[in-house]
Amino acid sequence: MESLKEFKRYVDRWWPVPLRLIVGYGFIEHGYSKLIHGPERFVAILHGLGVPAPEFMAWATIFVELLGGLAVLLGAFIPLASVPMALMLLVAMLTAHFQYGFSSIKILAVTSAGAQFGPPGYEVDLLYLACLASLVLGGSGPFSIERFFTKRSLVGRGS
Repeated sequence: MESLKEFKRYVDRWWPVPLRLIVGYGFIEHGYSKLIHGPERFVAILHGLGVPAPEFMAWATIFVELLGGLAVLLGAFIPLASVPMALMLLVAMLTAHFQYGFSSIKILAVTSAGAQFGPPGYEVDLLYLACLASLVLGGSGPFSIERFFTKRSLVGRGS
């Protein structure tokens, strides 16, 4: 019974770390991909979707994905960084993914070249939103910038 309590304390302390790693890396990867494949391609996609000011929105999205992802990865300013990240996810969900339904994986065919997939639904957007909400509500956990500065300020006050 005691080992079960120890395990629970361990899980209660460490659960934010894998969320931070997955969400942070995921956002950075999406922003980096837009950047290296040419932001003008993403501008064209946004224009095709009817997003107003597509050039500004493309660069704003890239900026939010890169810097927000880095903030989450490092465990810094998560409540602040998650607001534009969540807004971006909601816009992507409503403008690009909602029309394709919930599922993020739609197998259209299996050919000799492998599986052929259709457009993704909004499932992954919801998963990212749930992870961000969990980090905002539960904290960033160990090995985070927030924890480092919190401990440092407590030591500085003599607590």
